[in-house]
Amino acid sequence: MRFRLENNVLDADRRELTCDGAAVPLQPQVFDLLLYLVTERARVVSKDDLIRHVWDDRVVSDSALNSRINAARKALGDDGAAQRLIKTVPRKGFRFIGDVVEETAPSPAPAEARSASARPAPGRPAIAVLAFENMSGDPEQEYFGDGISEDILTALSKQRWFLVIARNSSFTYKGRAVHIRQIAAELGVRYVVEGSVRKADNRVRITAQLNDTTTGSHLWAERYDRELVDVFAVQDEITNAIVAAIEPQIHAAENFRAHRKPPASLDAWDLVMRALSHYWRVTRQDHIAAQALLERAIAIDPAYGQALSVLAASHMFGVHLGWAELAKAAPVAEAAALAAVRCDHEDAWAHTALGSVFFSTRRLADALSEFEQALTLNPNFSLAQGYYALALSYAGRSGDSFEAAQKAIRLSPRDPSLAIYHGIAGYARFTERRYDEAIALAREAIRHRGDLTGAYRVLAVSAGMTGDVALAEVALRELRRTQPNISLDWIATQLPWRNAADREHYLEGFRRAGLT
Repeated sequence: MRFRLENNVLDADRRELTCDGAAVPLQPQVFDLLLYLVTERARVVSKDDLIRHVWDDRVVSDSALNSRINAARKALGDDGAAQRLIKTVPRKGFRFIGDVVEETAPSPAPAEARSASARPAPGRPAIAVLAFENMSGDPEQEYFGDGISEDILTALSKQRWFLVIARNSSFTYKGRAVHIRQIAAELGVRYVVEGSVRKADNRVRITAQLNDTTTGSHLWAERYDRELVDVFAVQDEITNAIVAAIEPQIHAAENFRAHRKPPASLDAWDLVMRALSHYWRVTRQDHIAAQALLERAIAIDPAYGQALSVLAASHMFGVHLGWAELAKAAPVAEAAALAAVRCDHEDAWAHTALGSVFFSTRRLADALSEFEQALTLNPNFSLAQGYYALALSYAGRSGDSFEAAQKAIRLSPRDPSLAIYHGIAGYARFTERRYDEAIALAREAIRHRGDLTGAYRVLAVSAGMTGDVALAEVALRELRRTQPNISLDWIATQLPWRNAADREHYLEGFRRAGLT
């Protein structure tokens, strides 16, 4: 269904708003809000209605709701003063009052003519999760192994990077002795996850391994021993641990595969895998290299959502670490992130990328909403969890920020960004005036990576506030090495605090540390 609103067309099937035929960039939640207002235009829509239908009953602040209303008005050429199309009804809600003409959307094009966004990226691998074998000798424990396998399959499906074979296909091998290469040939997969469950008394041992079917090798294997105090809690914990370990292993294997190809034969998937290997190294030079590879991938496939997402995230990561100028990077990153969301609005990477743009451009309510959406789509996505923790700190919610950062650390203990998550936890403690804990967390971050600006910032301001002159001097020297352009002016103008008091507290720590 399409709705004509003056010179705008709102296309529900394509999830697109156009003005005189030109696409109007629109955040997914703003689109959902606008579509709901238009379809319910015969009545006043309450705040509770919007939260139920647009935010799925999640807790939403008034400022976040109002920012979405304002964005919907702006997209249509309306504003809060004129209220020509979207009217605020005091103490009641909102109503769409403009003229609307409903049109039937044209029939979709044949499959072979559809855009590249509807097709999986070339070379994207497939993965199958086999039913975990019950080694307990007790048929009644079969449900536990099946539950672990199904949860892993469901969680991997949320990654959106790989094709995950449906349970109905992968579970047909349950109880059968079939060679892994036969499974690969029959299911058309490159990777297979298999494992076993052995339960005795109140303890359970679960083994899991990730196999590369093209080489027959094990990419990763782990064993988990747990007490079964709460069966479902153990099942969730182990599922999260396995999924968090599998994704980076597949990316590493795919990157190795891409590096074995001659440069002229690289397709979009190979280029993104190479780009990710640079992205996770977290250096200025690597991010520049990643961006070049991602731009090549997008040139091959302009509707490649994951390439667009990583490109946007890379640009904004550079801004926060002082490697890039906000004014230059933000427009490029926002265009890429919005395009990524349009390609796949259920991709957690896309929402994380868009959230990172909103974070650096001081739209904290929007940033938090995007990170929450990313974590709803993929609760095991540690990067989204880390960004969420950072945004919570700058929004003045330091306690929530610390908990979120700790969750990011637990989600992926081998994560390349582990040092960043420790630094974020340290900053949360700094904002709570718990300076000794902040220093300890900053040092832990530096132990993992000694070349990241965030940890040295936390160390410098915390040492400044405790009066540890020697430590502050060392921290400031290392900070200037990793971020030569650091200054009080850069801090005051480039970082997105909601509260002026939090900004002043941070600046005071730097002043006492000796920064000018």
